[in-house]
Amino acid sequence: MKRLFEIDLKDYKESDSVFRRPSARAIIRKGDKIALVYSKKEKYYKFPGGGIHDDEDKRQALIREVREEVGMVVIPESIREFGSALRRQKSGMAEDTIFEQENFYYFCDVEDELVEQELDDYESDAEFVLRVVDLDTAIEANDIYSSDVFFNEVMIKRDLRVLRMLKEMKS
Repeated sequence: MKRLFEIDLKDYKESDSVFRRPSARAIIRKGDKIALVYSKKEKYYKFPGGGIHDDEDKRQALIREVREEVGMVVIPESIREFGSALRRQKSGMAEDTIFEQENFYYFCDVEDELVEQELDDYESDAEFVLRVVDLDTAIEANDIYSSDVFFNEVMIKRDLRVLRMLKEMKS
């Protein structure tokens, strides 16, 4: 898969250990809009998706994460590569650790019917809901987003870059 961009904050020591958490993220177009996760608490949009378990391939993780986060059922044959974004920064969880996340973005289609979300505690706390919005709405919200948790800001700025890339493709 082609690399779209890298975000490397270089806010760590090269001697730090590396914690890798690859993820799969869905780009789901609905007409001229896009299906995204919206945090009602934090007021940001993100692409549905998340961490790839050791026993999963990227596509399996994508299907599982989309179902869990937004209750949409991905049509496996529709999955197409878009590109990846690499994120490296000092871990917010462990001392002397670099958080490295390769985010694999895929276009995909979903079935019409929704299933129930299965949110993790932090996702419930953030009040994740499905929103189908135009790109400008998501871009505007993420552009002004700020958080006390810098780690979250980097995640949202990453998805903001991908949203802007998608907008460029449309024009």
